Amino acid sequence: MMAVVSWKEILLLTGLVVGCYWNSLSCGFVFDDVSAILDNKDLRPSTPLRHLFQNDFWGTPMAEERSHKSYRPLTVLTFRLNYLFTELSPASYHMLNVVLHAVVCVLFLRVCRTFLDHTSSLVAALLFAVHPIHTEAVTGVVGRAELLSSIFLLAAFLAYTKSTSADHSIVWSPIAVTVVLVAAATLCKEQGITVVGICCVHEVFVAQGFTLPMLLDTILQVLQGKDGFPYALLQTLLKLIVLVISTLLLVIVRVQVIQSQLPVFTRFDNPAAVSPTPSRQLTFNYLLPVNAWLLLNPSELCCDWTMGTIPLVESLLDPRNLATLLFYTLLGLLAYHSLRYRHSSAKTVIMALSLIVLPFIPASNLFFPVGFVVAERVLYVPSMGFCVLVAHGFRMVSHKGSLRKLSWLMVAALLATHAVKTFNRNWDWESEYTLFTAALKVNKNNAKLWNNVGHALENQNGYHKALRYFLQATRVQPDDIGAHMNVGRTYKNLNRSREAEDAYLVAKSLMPQVPDPVCHAPPGSQPLCVPLLPSISLSLYPA
Repeated sequence: MMAVVSWKEILLLTGLVVGCYWNSLSCGFVFDDVSAILDNKDLRPSTPLRHLFQNDFWGTPMAEERSHKSYRPLTVLTFRLNYLFTELSPASYHMLNVVLHAVVCVLFLRVCRTFLDHTSSLVAALLFAVHPIHTEAVTGVVGRAELLSSIFLLAAFLAYTKSTSADHSIVWSPIAVTVVLVAAATLCKEQGITVVGICCVHEVFVAQGFTLPMLLDTILQVLQGKDGFPYALLQTLLKLIVLVISTLLLVIVRVQVIQSQLPVFTRFDNPAAVSPTPSRQLTFNYLLPVNAWLLLNPSELCCDWTMGTIPLVESLLDPRNLATLLFYTLLGLLAYHSLRYRHSSAKTVIMALSLIVLPFIPASNLFFPVGFVVAERVLYVPSMGFCVLVAHGFRMVSHKGSLRKLSWLMVAALLATHAVKTFNRNWDWESEYTLFTAALKVNKNNAKLWNNVGHALENQNGYHKALRYFLQATRVQPDDIGAHMNVGRTYKNLNRSREAEDAYLVAKSLMPQVPDPVCHAPPGSQPLCVPLLPSISLSLYPA
């Protein structure tokens, strides 16, 4: 397959990205940007550079219990470079994000050229450039972790595709480059390590052309001693062993960095994570079709999906389980098609599935809980696989003469509507107020959003309006201690002391009770009683 990208295509993609995102340059630092940029001392030149490799993404020492254990020093280094040139001018941070997104689009086009034809690969890259699901990753400054990780991820994959020479022997230098790029991708964001799995899928099912039945049959024959070990399979196995060992070393280093401790999240961050069986499993599996629907129909997007945004699936009789069943059925059919047959269509589908599934696994909650229910920016890389599937479908339809013009019209309409949606959604990131009020239009069951709008109004001294939002937060989530404290503080600012006292008493009643003290009485001495203070997790919201 042709892997060259022309200058005209680079200019087309860059122009499209700039056209969709130029208005993001007028946006400020909002939501997670506040903690990662404004409050992060690791960006300041006065902070020793080594702190970037000792602290997490938010500037908290990795050894501390409150650390989120997100280790992304290369991403923080780019923030520090932004600060070096423009300090806290938001425009430069947003500009670099737009540039990085354009780079990702060009690299993605080149990756598509390894398993798609010239036209279909361009359609996939164009759709990726304008997809509204990327707004959070591009316009939100903290989304730079996704952008940088994606650049190294795609570069690692492209390097690996050059690891086989014309005479089918192994070329080790591209594999060494791949390992270095995988490490860099992981130091930008954790999901970068999943490119190793994508490389393995490409090696077995695309480069070597195995189908699953062929692979199983070959392995069975080798185990039974009926045939010698095939040279092609031996080379494939050797390359994969090197990749897997390198990956394991990276994982070991990563585990050492977080000191073998997972971050601690509250039930407000991810309610399903602390739910009993089978509610936890049913909800986490239901989140898969929810994410798939956001890729397919990104009409209602929200900056925060925590707390009560998606109610728990608590029973097998919940009709939402049908969406989960449909999702797994469709995924299974696509996997069956791609693993059973050897033609180019099957190779395209298997690569699309690997791009969708493997990078999403760390954020899926299926193997370990994460600090969110749904996060649109983690769909940045999985959307590449989705765009490949759409482009592949376009290729199949456009080859039918009667549908050729219709398929082009549908692609043009899709690109136009997505570009307009992306451009308009950028304005949400203009300020904290615009971001959270826009989110409330989509989701009114998230107390965190009501609280954040209240904080934005409170910062503008709009206490009466802020109070309405804080009170609504207590109605949406009656056991949210932080919401009741916000109500009390606002009443105090309005000189309504009695109502403030009542709100604080409600907050106090929701706090965990202090258990009876444990008394130690050494022989011949007075007992020493030490109270066991509970660990209280309040629902905190960025200002």
